[in-house]
Amino acid sequence: MEPNPNSGRAAGAPGLERWKKIALGAGLGLAMVIIAFTFYVGLNPQQPASAGQDSERALGPTNAPVIIVEYGDFGCSTCRAWEKQKVMPQIIAHYGDKIRFVWRDLPIITDQSPKAAEAAFCAFDQDKFWQYHDLLYQKAPALAINDLKQYAVQIGLDAGKFNACLDSGQHKAQVDATLQDGLKRGFRATPAFLINGKPLLGPPSYDDLAKIIDADLNN
Repeated sequence: MEPNPNSGRAAGAPGLERWKKIALGAGLGLAMVIIAFTFYVGLNPQQPASAGQDSERALGPTNAPVIIVEYGDFGCSTCRAWEKQKVMPQIIAHYGDKIRFVWRDLPIITDQSPKAAEAAFCAFDQDKFWQYHDLLYQKAPALAINDLKQYAVQIGLDAGKFNACLDSGQHKAQVDATLQDGLKRGFRATPAFLINGKPLLGPPSYDDLAKIIDADLNN
């Protein structure tokens, strides 16, 4: 209860002393809570969660100083051309553990793109995402459902599990989540990138990407 500011002066002095003691006690208690909380956080640092962290399709260590996220579409001809240039494999070969490359779906180019993204998730379930990723770009624009299932067989996936995964729409929610993540960042074309959280639109050349990476490493 707050002290009444209109209470009489005669009773004010002892009342004021009482409230001073209460305030002092409360202040000491709050200080102890803050100290305890600070000590706890120091022992238990919390890391911000990233979108899709529990199902991240990535190459490279999680603690790499440079994290490159590609928002791509398997039906995108520009993405396909950039993949054929092998820019990321060269970057990873050169920088090694200093780089973490993350794939996120932004299936906005063709009507078949969303299902192709789901299919890649189904391949991820069987630990062959990157093989399937590469094969999709080799085979595109042939991305019909039957094509997606044939590609799974070609890389040795369990066809029964893959087909059940794809037909059921098991990963539709995850694809939708990465799609919305990209759209919220203002990406309306593919490929688009985040490099340590900074947006980069369009496919970079090896030299351009290396300059950005070197600048981040030097900082």
